[in-house]
Amino acid sequence: KMLFSCSKVGDPRPGQPYKGGNFYAFLPDNREGQKTAVLLRKAFEHGLTFQIKSCNGEERVTWGLIPHKTSWDGGKARNGYPDAQYLREVCAVL
Repeated sequence: KMLFSCSKVGDPRPGQPYKGGNFYAFLPDNREGQKTAVLLRKAFEHGLTFQIKSCNGEERVTWGLIPHKTSWDGGKARNGYPDAQYLREVCAVL
């Protein structure tokens, strides 16, 4: 687990640590997946990957607005594959 310290506009307690978690995302190992990985790294470096949300009175680090595939299966409805449009959609967001 990781602690994040955030200081973006809108954070409930700027500069304070928040509870994190284990975050996993999956990309195909092909040209498009590798291109997407570079863009996702840039988004992470600019603080766009995660956000702070309040859940049951506790503020936690969660995924931000960039869509991530968190499962190899289950399709689009479960943030998994197959999803033929995912790489095109995430690159448009990025």
